[in-house]
Parts: sequence; C-alpha cells; structure tokens
Amino acid sequence: MRTAKLSLVLRQLRDHGPRSRARLATELGLTRTAVSALVAELADLGLVRAAGVERGGMGRPGTSVELDGAAVCGIGAEINVNHVAVIALDLAGNVVAEHRIALEAHKLAVDEVLDRLVELIERTDDDVRASGAHTIGVTVGVAGLLDRPREVLTVGPNLRWRDVPVGSELRARLGAAYPVSIENEGNLAAIAEAVPGDPNRQDILVIFGEVGVGGGIVAAGRLLRGHQGYAGEFGHMIVEPGGRRCGCGRVGCWETVCGLRALLDGAADPDDPMRDPALSLDERLAELNRRADLGDTRTIAALDAVGNWIGIGAAMLTNALNPSAIVLSGYFAEIGHHMRPAIEEHLLAGVLAPQAGGTRVEFSTLGFTAAVRGGAAVALEPVFDDPTLVAPPRAAALLGGDR
Repeated sequence: MRTAKLSLVLRQLRDHGPRSRARLATELGLTRTAVSALVAELADLGLVRAAGVERGGMGRPGTSVELDGAAVCGIGAEINVNHVAVIALDLAGNVVAEHRIALEAHKLAVDEVLDRLVELIERTDDDVRASGAHTIGVTVGVAGLLDRPREVLTVGPNLRWRDVPVGSELRARLGAAYPVSIENEGNLAAIAEAVPGDPNRQDILVIFGEVGVGGGIVAAGRLLRGHQGYAGEFGHMIVEPGGRRCGCGRVGCWETVCGLRALLDGAADPDDPMRDPALSLDERLAELNRRADLGDTRTIAALDAVGNWIGIGAAMLTNALNPSAIVLSGYFAEIGHHMRPAIEEHLLAGVLAPQAGGTRVEFSTLGFTAAVRGGAAVALEPVFDDPTLVAPPRAAALLGGDR
C-alpha cells in the first residue's frame, strides 16, 4: 500500500507538473499529513524536490514540489538501418548523455552491430555515473518484427536480420549491470510521443519514416501491441499491388512508395551528389529542404508524390482506428512541411467520416530521437511503479561507485 501511494504521488508530478502538498492531497484523495510524509520519503530517495511557491486559491501559499530524479537515469538505445543511437534521460526527462554512430547495419555482421551498440551503451552509462547518477535500466529498440517473450528479432527486412536473439546477445555483452529489455523501435517512438497528462496525445498513431516505415498505436494512453505483439507494422500494408518489391519480399508495401528510398529515387539520379553514401541522413534531408525551398521542380514533385502516398496510407489507418492525431516522425517530420498539403488532401479525401473524423496531422518535434527517448522512458517506468527501487542517495554513497 505504501509503495502504491508513493507511485501515485510520483506519477501525478510527472503527468501534471509541480504541485503543492495540499493540492496533491486534494487530487489524490489523501490527507495532507499522508501526502507530506510521502513527499518527504520521495525527497529522501532523491526523486522530488522543492519547486517554489504555489499561489492561488484560499489560504496561505504552499511550497510546491516537482520531480527531481537527477540521481537516476534510464537509457534508451536503438538499432536502425543507418545508425545505432543511445540516450540517457533522468526521471524528469532531461538529457544526461547522448551518442549516435552512423553505419550501414544491413551490410555488417550482426555481432559487429551489437558490439558497436554496446560500446555506446557503456559510454553512456559512464557519462551517467560521471554526472553523479546511476542507470536503473536499458531498453533497446530494434527495427522489425520482435518476438517479445523470447526477445528475438524474427524478421528485420531492412536490417536483413532473421531470428536474432537480440536480448540474450546484449545481456551476454553487458553483464548484469542493469536490467535490459528489448522492444520494437516503432512502439518506443509511439511511447515517446504519447505525452503523459496531455489529453491530445492519448489516442494517436505514430508513423515513423526512415528507410522503412513503422510506428505504434496508442489508445487511451496505452500502447496497443496486438494479439502477438506485432501491431504497428504500417509499412507493410499493401497499397500498390504490382508495384515495387519490398525488402520483406512482398510487392507494393506502403514503405516502397513513402520510405526514404522512394523519395531519394524520385528526387535525385543515382549520380547526384545527394546519393553519396558518405552523406549522413541529416545532410541528405537538409539538401532536400534546401532544394525545395529554392523551388526545384523535381524535388517538389518527389515530395508531393511521397506526400500523396503518406496521405493515402494515413487515411486507411484513420478509417480503421480514428485517432485524435497522426504524428509523423523520423524523416517525415524533418521535411514534412513540404508534404503537408498533399498529406492532408488525401487524408480528407480518403476518410469516410466528415473532416477526417477529427484526426489531425502533426509532426514530431523529437526528430530521430523518438525511439531512444521512448526506450529511456520505458527503462524508467519501474521507478514510477515502485519508487523504493531507488536507494536513498546516502545509501548509494556508502555502496560506492560499483555498477
């Protein structure tokens, strides 16, 4: 019961921001004495701190409290076709460390990719400890179909991986320093976009575009996984029968017409400098934006064509699920302002309900960090479930800096 009440207070501060003890007591249906004791315990754990004076209402102003949590971090990591990336967030969502390496994962051995990721995770954990915090857990997102109970990537079409036991391989490399969990990267991106406490982000579809296209479904604030955990593989809806062959082996998948490869094929010839493998993804997107801003007709036509297909697919999903918002992430967010008119036109035309059933098109502000941020949030979730998992700072000091 005590743990549950500590969790209630901590989640209320996460979801709704700083609050006085009196306000917390009213919102949670607890006595002020009980809340004061809970806040004191959370402060002793290093998870909350004083946040100034809360004014308004009757009586004397109260001192508000807010999440602190600088002593504990969650690490999110990602294996994608073009990169591996890692981020560490503290309990309040602040970035403590961040690392990313560009690589062509589909051209490398699985062991090499995993080794590079582990190097980044260990470097990030070193940064966390140097900041005076400790890592509570690591969640790794992978691109492809994941058998979550076994933590095996069964099919990664664009990585060209099959039946890779990602969970056991990473644990063997990392040891028992902290809990490690594995998740689909699209699901992690969706978790990052479903902002706790924001009523406009509780029923959303997140569509993440890079070489492949994936995403996640959030319904009533909870991730929808599906019967066997494979929900969200939007990129493999068949939208163009007889079209281009996909990396999954089928023909006409959505990602063949709106993935990054489709855009680059439409915007630039093979010998165009923008197709140089040495260019990073950010550099390629910056060049696409530059050309579109200058009015280059071929670039604009390619963006319109991809925007049309995004809108067609988004309409299919909206007819089925009627989200409050479709959040476009990954490369879609970086150049989406050029595609918005085409996307919205086809969304409105393709949805049966008036005004697309109230579904809005939004662009992520998280860039390519959505999946790793979602991973860090998942890694921190056990602390919100049971704040006593975190040793008080004084006890941690006695234990020393051991992992």
